[in-house]
Amino acid sequence: MTSPNPRIEGTQASLESVHTPPEPGRLLRPPTPAGRGGWLRWLPGLQILRQYESSWFRHDLFAGLVLTTMLVPVGVAYAEASGVPGIYGLYATIVPLLAYALFGPSRILVLGPDSALASVILAVVLPLSAGDAQRAVALAGMMAIISGVVCIAAGLARLGFVTELLSKPIRYGYMNGIALTVLLSQIPKMFGFSIPAAGPLRQMWAIIQQVLAGRTNVVALAIGASTLGLILLLKRRPRVPGILIAVVAATVVVGVLDLATRARVSVLGPLPQGLPTPTLPLIRFDDLMSILIGGVAVALVSFADTSVLSRTYAARLRTPVDPNQEMVGLGVANLAAGFFQGFPISSSSSRTPVAEAAGARTQLTGVVGALAIALLLVLAPALLQYLPNTALAAVVIASAIGLIEVSDLRRIYRIQRWEFWLSIVCFVGVAVLGAVPGIALAIVIAVIEFLWDGWRPHSAVLGRVDSVHGYHDITRYPQARLIPGLVLLRWDAPLFFANAELFHDRVLDAVASSLTPVHWLVVAAEPVTSVDVTAADVIYELDDTLHAAGIELCFAEMKDPVKDKLKRFGLFTRLGEKTFFATLDEAVSAYLEAHRVEWVDWKDRTPTDDG
Repeated sequence: MTSPNPRIEGTQASLESVHTPPEPGRLLRPPTPAGRGGWLRWLPGLQILRQYESSWFRHDLFAGLVLTTMLVPVGVAYAEASGVPGIYGLYATIVPLLAYALFGPSRILVLGPDSALASVILAVVLPLSAGDAQRAVALAGMMAIISGVVCIAAGLARLGFVTELLSKPIRYGYMNGIALTVLLSQIPKMFGFSIPAAGPLRQMWAIIQQVLAGRTNVVALAIGASTLGLILLLKRRPRVPGILIAVVAATVVVGVLDLATRARVSVLGPLPQGLPTPTLPLIRFDDLMSILIGGVAVALVSFADTSVLSRTYAARLRTPVDPNQEMVGLGVANLAAGFFQGFPISSSSSRTPVAEAAGARTQLTGVVGALAIALLLVLAPALLQYLPNTALAAVVIASAIGLIEVSDLRRIYRIQRWEFWLSIVCFVGVAVLGAVPGIALAIVIAVIEFLWDGWRPHSAVLGRVDSVHGYHDITRYPQARLIPGLVLLRWDAPLFFANAELFHDRVLDAVASSLTPVHWLVVAAEPVTSVDVTAADVIYELDDTLHAAGIELCFAEMKDPVKDKLKRFGLFTRLGEKTFFATLDEAVSAYLEAHRVEWVDWKDRTPTDDG
């Protein structure tokens, strides 16, 4: 936890240690831009297949086999953490990998069950399923379908930018909250007991009570703690399959010593033989609203993670990725998971670097991994029967620890404390309210943060500073000279309904604070990127007020698209074209020509003027 969160920061630490620069001549051509190439633009996998080079195959094959060693234990562990039997974690790995290979734009991203989603899924599935495993699978499957539909619809609507509304401190906050939720859900499994309590405070109290009551299975705790310690130790060596080594060791110990019988260590048991079959998950009508909310929350979290990871690899590997197509690819993968007995999935910031370190070239790596897991289920389903659940809990806990961000929050606290406290509010919201309402709170805070500068933007009266080009804020440059009778006011935001009255008031305040009678007020409108109907009406009223006081309202540096809006509103005609100037200098020159005032600009001074 000494570097920024890999999930939030695009796995910089992992990538730096495993990244191999692309071979010359081996880069894929950029994907076909949206709107071109017909229906094939929605199938990036086929485009890559048409460019596929035979020399890539051995790299993809080897990388896929290496990746499989991590996909199996992680898939089972995250399924258990999500409240469904472990086998469904493998189903949620196989089908989405195949779907993303066809519809996903990133040639190296690995999708599957994810720890960041586990607490969200569990928060919805656990109370609704009431201990019924098959109902839990149906509920989780429907969440995946809803998530997939939301992602596909957003991608087709070209809304791939929406996750950029989540600032870094807010992402830190909700991911730290999710990490705490995941930890609290897995600690009882690590200690070998279960708790019925819901909510972090109740969970913590229930865990303490169980420990004090002597319910800890010491053998299970020893196995889980050893597994966790080994995973964290080997995590420093990205090329070493630490999770596989730790899980295999725990399985061998439990199997050889027969600890499932002798020490009551809970184990996974034999997996069902065979592959997932197409199934429509059926849920009760009463559960629909909870599933809808959970599905939307999953869609937001999964795409936020996927977009960060995808952009990072696109930049490092110099292969552009369309965020809208990324949303479609993620959506199709979730749809496939939902219809094939899986549950919501996302990209993986731990498995993707493994694929790259093993030499992956294209999505064929994921296809090889999916086929290898399928062969395992068909040929050797009993291979994992002695896998202890406490070891699976250790896998999830290790991943949750990786979600926690502390060091960068310290930096944010030093440089901008209000954003730090925003992060803490999001953390508390997720931890106290739960994953789904906590994420909703994070979204609300993100929108408020996004709009705050627009609601209460900065504005400044501008003056002329000797020997400095341009016009500058007089509060920053007290020595700035003001042109008698002219007020230059810069407004640093779009003009819309939320700040229109404030704009009106600040214009009048600027006029009232002038030391000389005002003839013109010129708005430096270069930062104004938009005007809505409410703001236009306020400008109408402001013009009437100023006109009654004998003051001309003018604008300088306004962008043409904003002028076009004013023309549609009738405001451009009302004010007159002569009141709009291309630059502030042009506005000042027009004012000086219209009004005889004593003013000599510093550029026009002669040595005699300077004394």
